[in-house]
Amino acid sequence: MDFREDGAAALEWAARYLERVGELPVLAQVRPGELSSQLPASAPEQPEPFADLLRDLDELLLPALTNWQSPRFFSYFAVTSSEPAILAELLAATLNQVALVWRASPASTELELRVADWVRQLLGLPEGWHGHIEDTASTSTLAAFVAARRVTGRNVVVCSEHAHGSIEKDARMLGMELRKVPVDEELRMHVDGYDLDDVAAVVATVGTTSFASVDPVRELAERARAAGAWLHVDAAYAGSSWICEEERWSADGVEFADSLVVNPHKWLLVPSDCSLVWTARPEEWREAFTLVREYLRTADDAYSLSEYGPALGRRFRSLKLWAVLRCYGAEGLRAIVREHIRLAGLFAGWVEERAGWELAAPQRFSLVVFRRNGSDEENERLVERVNASGEIFITHTKLDERYVLRLAIGNARTTEDDVRRAWEVLNREAER
Repeated sequence: MDFREDGAAALEWAARYLERVGELPVLAQVRPGELSSQLPASAPEQPEPFADLLRDLDELLLPALTNWQSPRFFSYFAVTSSEPAILAELLAATLNQVALVWRASPASTELELRVADWVRQLLGLPEGWHGHIEDTASTSTLAAFVAARRVTGRNVVVCSEHAHGSIEKDARMLGMELRKVPVDEELRMHVDGYDLDDVAAVVATVGTTSFASVDPVRELAERARAAGAWLHVDAAYAGSSWICEEERWSADGVEFADSLVVNPHKWLLVPSDCSLVWTARPEEWREAFTLVREYLRTADDAYSLSEYGPALGRRFRSLKLWAVLRCYGAEGLRAIVREHIRLAGLFAGWVEERAGWELAAPQRFSLVVFRRNGSDEENERLVERVNASGEIFITHTKLDERYVLRLAIGNARTTEDDVRRAWEVLNREAER
């Protein structure tokens, strides 16, 4: 392999992909097992040229990709892997840092602490919080539950009925009891009507996955503190919006949280995986995870981030976040978030104005939840036809057992034309 020549070819492929991704089907147009049937059953005995890999990337893998980078990817919570972060990923893989302890990678350790604090400031979070990076919000929340159980000596987690599925999964993995609390007419977790005396952790969500609803964090914090429970705030999606001061209404009460998770890989142009978790109780958090074997002990008077989470080995994730923050700047990121919220408002307005359609929940942040008038089966078939077209990709959820559609805007390349095309495709397929 010629690293420079093949590297240039790979970079050219990446640039060309980003230029044409808007022309590709958003949802992979293949059947289960179709790709597997085209791949060799065993690894090659002899080395192959890197050019062959790029050829097969085009001919075999690309048709089987769901293109998350497409400007018309409106499913789940749309994401962007931006150009500065893509290059930073290359550099991180080149440097191949494994931050076991500070000495193993001083740069990775200290840059992670610094960029976590940069984002803390941009989001308007309190001084003194310890922040670091985990792979996903699932892991960040799992760590919060570990800390909460150690601090409180209890084994119960309380959350909204609309909390993310990772809450339930994390509780199950830890053998903790999960209690789901009903929501009010605004789809917010009820504050009263249940006991917290035996609860280890209360989870408040800012931006639920299905509806982007915002739990009453301040009131939940007051109840949790009075009961001696740990308050964890899941703002994995919507927390990024706090870089815009006008969106900080949803951060009310977050300053009283014991821990908080926000995912830059959802709305801050950083590729997966990059989940920021902060705690207001760093010493107690560290006590839940610190375990330093003799072969890791050093004379350095600096702590290791592996003592603050489940993993010992840690990738150089901070490099891609650092690249985005520097190459876009706070104003650049704010402009993108504001535009996504504007586009969501535009789409919600079209839904409200057109006969035969309805908003199923208020538009919040960059998410619109809506449905076509008719049966659940008709709406389900509509989603299938829309996604089968390859022109856009949306998902669904259920509200009070009604099938509803979700359109989430979050890709930096999405324009008003892309959102308008989504509306046109939905209406075209609805009229079929």
